[in-house]
Amino acid sequence: MTEAEPVRPDPEPEPTEPVRPDSVRPEAERPGIERRPGRRPGPTETREAILAAARELFAEKGYDGASLRAIARTAGVDPALVHHFFGNKEGVFVAAMRFPVDPSELVPRIMAAPRDRLGETLVRTFLEVWTDDERRAPIMAMLRSAMTNEQAAVMMRQFVSSALLGRAAEIHGIPLIRVNAAAGQMIGVMLLRYVLKVEPIASASPEELVELLAPSIQLYLA
Repeated sequence: MTEAEPVRPDPEPEPTEPVRPDSVRPEAERPGIERRPGRRPGPTETREAILAAARELFAEKGYDGASLRAIARTAGVDPALVHHFFGNKEGVFVAAMRFPVDPSELVPRIMAAPRDRLGETLVRTFLEVWTDDERRAPIMAMLRSAMTNEQAAVMMRQFVSSALLGRAAEIHGIPLIRVNAAAGQMIGVMLLRYVLKVEPIASASPEELVELLAPSIQLYLA
């Protein structure tokens, strides 16, 4: 008789990495963005998902109707991530719509000026933004869109009223209608200068325009 071969115990199974809750793909994941199974979306993917959701909701509901919570829900992320990447709704709008002016930088700069120099500061700031080719081009594109597309007009109107002019009026207690009138005059001059190229506005120096416009803008804001 041959000696029976000893029975070897089954090898212990190799340990597997536990499934982390944050590795599970959210049900509301944005379409069109591929995720590797079991892999956490990276910061770039998450940021782009938020921006895509923001563009969709701003176009559908306008600036006022698109909340940060709704943007986060559409993107399939926690609202805290929206705050982490963009700070607030203004920041999301500026990034998503590639708006060339950030209210968080522009408005405090204007309102930090002495009350008797608000007009001059506003004119200089407008000229600085519009003189910059990289910032002027998207502004003009947005204005053209707003003139022909009602959704674009609503979105721009709400953003400008709430984030730009509304905040500017609130800081110094200036009636909103006066701030609107001042901004309207400045936008009109910029269109004459850079779009229609009406002379002599088109070829006037920035200092000439400051000297011409600052007193009337100051009257609105005083």
